[in-house]
Amino acid sequence: AENGFLPSRLLGLRKSWESIEINDLEDSYGQEWTYEQRKQLEYTCHTAFFVTIVICQWAVLIVCKTRRNSIFQQGMNNWMLNFGLVFETVLAAIISYTPYLDTALNTYPLKFLWWLVPIPYFFLILVYDEVRKYIIRKDPGGWVERETYY
Repeated sequence: AENGFLPSRLLGLRKSWESIEINDLEDSYGQEWTYEQRKQLEYTCHTAFFVTIVICQWAVLIVCKTRRNSIFQQGMNNWMLNFGLVFETVLAAIISYTPYLDTALNTYPLKFLWWLVPIPYFFLILVYDEVRKYIIRKDPGGWVERETYY
């Protein structure tokens, strides 16, 4: 835990976390947090969650391009779709880093490294769906197709 709050410590912490009067809330490692620091951490988590959704949506958009064919067979020739991938990422960055917009939306700028955290999930979604499509192509009408074909 980069910020010192282990999951077991978070259970039942909301009342103290939200209290403006408490400026010495101790985390799992003994570090004390002021109300402002806690809110900054909370807004950073909101932003990281939002960015994770955006990056996982890349994978969802790519895997929904085809129902049976591999994305490697189909390719990424739809330039409007490619523009959409770039646009949603730029929009997420604007929401994260634009002054005053962060205050209005309760977001906080992320370190670059935190943008990379959802990348393994992006690849997990891609690999899962490529394997699913491969099985559907090899066994048409089989169990995998009946249960997962949309």
